[in-house]
Amino acid sequence: MPRVGSGQRSGQKYSPMQLKSLLFPFLFSAVFATGALAEPLNLPVAPGPYAGTLESLTNYACPDWFRDAKFGIWAHWGPQAVPEEGDWYARKMYQQGSPDYNDHLARFGHPSTNGWKDIIPLWKAEKWDPEKLMALYKQAGAKYFVSMGSHHDDFFLWNSPLHKWNAVNYGPHRDVVADWQKAAKANGLPFGVSEHLGASFTWFQDAHKSDKTGPLAGVPYDGANSNNWDLYHFPAEPGDTKWYSNNPRWQQQWYDEIKQLVDNYHPDLLYSDGGVAFGADSVVGLSQIANLYNDNLAHNGGKLTAVYNCKQESGGRWVRDYERGVGGGIDPYPWQTDTSIGDWFYNKHWKYQPVSWIVHMLVDITSKNGNLLLNVVLRPDGSLDPEVETMLHELADWTAVNGEAIYGTRPWLVYGEGEVQAKGGAFKENFKYSAKDIRFTTKGATLYAIALGWPDDGKVVIRALAKTADAGVNEIESVELLGYDGKLKFTQTADALTVELPDKKRGDLTCSLRITGSSLKPAK
Repeated sequence: MPRVGSGQRSGQKYSPMQLKSLLFPFLFSAVFATGALAEPLNLPVAPGPYAGTLESLTNYACPDWFRDAKFGIWAHWGPQAVPEEGDWYARKMYQQGSPDYNDHLARFGHPSTNGWKDIIPLWKAEKWDPEKLMALYKQAGAKYFVSMGSHHDDFFLWNSPLHKWNAVNYGPHRDVVADWQKAAKANGLPFGVSEHLGASFTWFQDAHKSDKTGPLAGVPYDGANSNNWDLYHFPAEPGDTKWYSNNPRWQQQWYDEIKQLVDNYHPDLLYSDGGVAFGADSVVGLSQIANLYNDNLAHNGGKLTAVYNCKQESGGRWVRDYERGVGGGIDPYPWQTDTSIGDWFYNKHWKYQPVSWIVHMLVDITSKNGNLLLNVVLRPDGSLDPEVETMLHELADWTAVNGEAIYGTRPWLVYGEGEVQAKGGAFKENFKYSAKDIRFTTKGATLYAIALGWPDDGKVVIRALAKTADAGVNEIESVELLGYDGKLKFTQTADALTVELPDKKRGDLTCSLRITGSSLKPAK
C-alpha cells in the first residue's frame, strides 16, 4: 500500500528550520483555551409524549418486532478497515511504540504530517454491494440490520451538512447509511444505526500529542494543528479524560449531530457505544432518547416501534446492551448482545469464530430474553472473505431448520440446564458448550428444548422435565425433532425426560426438540 502524503520517515534527521516549520501551525493551540459553552444547552426534542427525564421514559415498552427478531447483523465498518489492523487504529496510530503506530510509520509516514485524515480517502468501498449483502444476511436469518453511523474516529457514514468529514465528501463518495437503509427496507428488515461519537471527544486526544523519543520528539501530531480540529476535536480541558466528556460544548455538538441523524433517517434502532450519553441521568442523553421515540411515533402513525440500545441497565426505558458478553439469566426486560465474528474492524491477523459459536450464542441469548447483534466483518473494499460467505450459508441452513425455536419465542420459566452456567456480563462470551447444555424457549403452549450439540449416545436427557408428584404437571404428550418427520421415542422418570434421537445424525450444531404437554414446569 502506498504511503500517504510526503512526510519523512522515522530515522531521518530534521534541520532546525524544518522543525520550526513543522511546529509553527501548532504553537498557538498550546495556549488556546476552549472554555465552556457560552449559551445554555439547546436540546430540542420532537413533539410527543417523551421528554428528557428518566420518569418520562418509564412509559416506554419494547416493540414486538425487536422481541421477535432475536438476530440482527451489524456492519461495524468504515475507514478504520483500511490498514487491516483491527479496532481503534485511528487512536493507536498516535501512541508511539504501539503496533499500530509502527505499522502506520512504516506504510504511511509520520503522524505529525500523515495522520488519520490521510487514511480516510483511501477507503473506497469499491466492491461494496449493499443489496447483495443484505439478501445474504436475510437468508442467513437476520431479522434486522444495523449500519455504523460514526465511530470514535469522527468520520460520518451519512451525508451530514454539519460535518464535512463524511462518506459523501470523502472515501466512497456515497451516503453509506442511506444505501444500507434502502437495501434493508427492500428486504423487509428494520434498520438501525450505531453511533460511537459520544466517546470521540476524549478518545481522540492522543492525536494532539507527539513522540516522546526519536528525531521528531516534541513535534505535535497532526491532530494538534487547529486546522484539523474539525476532525480531531479541539484540546480537552485538564481532567476531561473519561469515556464521555464533561465539556458542554462537545455535548451540544454531539446532540446536534445525532439529532440530525435521527431526524433525517428515522431509524428503527439507535445504538450508543456506552451508557446513556454523558451520564446516567444526563438531560443531553435522555433528550436524545426522547427525540428518537417521539420522531418514531410521528413517522409511524402514532405506534412506537423504535429501539434505543446502550450499555446501561434500562428499567425498561430502553434495551440494555452487553458488548461481547451475555446475560447471566432471564431478564424481565429485553436486552441485546453485540459481538463480532472477528475483530470489530477488518484485521488480517485474526481468525473468525466458527458457525457453532454463533449458533450457541444465539440460542443461549434467546433463552434469556435477549437478542444477538452480530458484526459480520467486511473487508475495506466492502466485500466478504470467502470463509465468511461460507459461514453465512451454513447459518442459513441452520436457521431454515431451527428458526422455529428462535424467532418469535419467549423465555420459559428457566433458561436452561447443563454444565455451562454463564455468570453474565460484558466481555464474557467464549464458552465450551456440549450436548449436555440445554436451553429452553416457548411459543404459546409449545416448549422448545435445544441441546447445544448432538449427543454421542443419541439421547437427549432433560432433567427439568422429569415426572413430578404433582398430578397434571409435566405430562408430556409429544416430542418432535425439528427437521425430522419421523416419530421419537421418549421416557419420563422422576429423574429426567429422555428422548431417543434418530440413528442418523441430523447435524453437529444443535438438536432442537418441540415438546407439547400439560402444565410444563421445571421439576424441582
